[in-house]
Amino acid sequence: MRARRLLLPLSLAYGAAAALRRGAYRRGMCGQARLPAPVISVGNLSMGGSGKTPLVAWIAERLLEASLPVAILSRGYAGSFRGEFLMVSDGERVLADAELAGDEPVMLAQALPGAVVAVGARRDAVGRAVLARFGRRVLVLDDGFQHLRLARDLDVLCLGSGDQADWPLPAGRLREFAGAAALADVRVRVVEPGEPATGADVLLARRRPAGFFDRHGAPSEPPRRAALLSALARPDGFEADVRSLGIEVVAHARHRDHHRFTSDELRAAFGDARARGADALVTTAKDLLRVPPHESALPLLMLKSRLELTEPAPFVERLLAVARRAA
Repeated sequence: MRARRLLLPLSLAYGAAAALRRGAYRRGMCGQARLPAPVISVGNLSMGGSGKTPLVAWIAERLLEASLPVAILSRGYAGSFRGEFLMVSDGERVLADAELAGDEPVMLAQALPGAVVAVGARRDAVGRAVLARFGRRVLVLDDGFQHLRLARDLDVLCLGSGDQADWPLPAGRLREFAGAAALADVRVRVVEPGEPATGADVLLARRRPAGFFDRHGAPSEPPRRAALLSALARPDGFEADVRSLGIEVVAHARHRDHHRFTSDELRAAFGDARARGADALVTTAKDLLRVPPHESALPLLMLKSRLELTEPAPFVERLLAVARRAA
């Protein structure tokens, strides 16, 4: 606790710098790119684990259901690609792997047939390339709340548990002061298992487990006793999701967010799972993209989850109104 107090001056400086940058964009002192298509930005305040990627998928699904063409623009965090534009999915095929494009864009490409997914550091350049190749469509900007260079028609902020009481880096996990949340057009708070579903001036959402699957996507029976393997910003939520299904968790090998698992780490996780009497080693859909092939008598399963909003209708109406008006 004392160490955190010593870091508070640095957090104040970090938050102040972020606020000055945001203010410069709001006053027109920094130029914004405006693309000839509707842009819906989805972002967060913290350094991960707030449910942003599931919310991107949820929004894209609603747009696709309304027969609106969609492209997701991502920076490809933790991928090795460093060029201007990489096509991850053309809406029909997944064209890049997680090592090159990053795990989250590939996961979105697999989960959203019909949606174009592309990555690059400058989302305005990525958007122009997508529009030139595929024509006009709704652009969903993944991790866009701080990507102020690209103008947006709707700013959606995903809030995790504790975000609005946290500090900026390095004393906390926030990318800017919590008060920046008030600048979003829509705020969505993802409620963790066991957390009361309350909140003023925010939409509430929960993750819902959607079943167990093997590496190839085939449905599988849930295990009775599971060992977990994860590399998430907030792994407690994953463990709580597994426990909510009545499954006994006998072990949980936790690694830093976006960690690339090695064969030795996987071998150790399987060995520990067997020693503790687990029926399966369970990971997430995002983590499975970074798990190397491994032969084991113990099954490796992924738990898929989906996001459910408590009152989605008004939000869907606003999404569609913005997408069609901007079009």
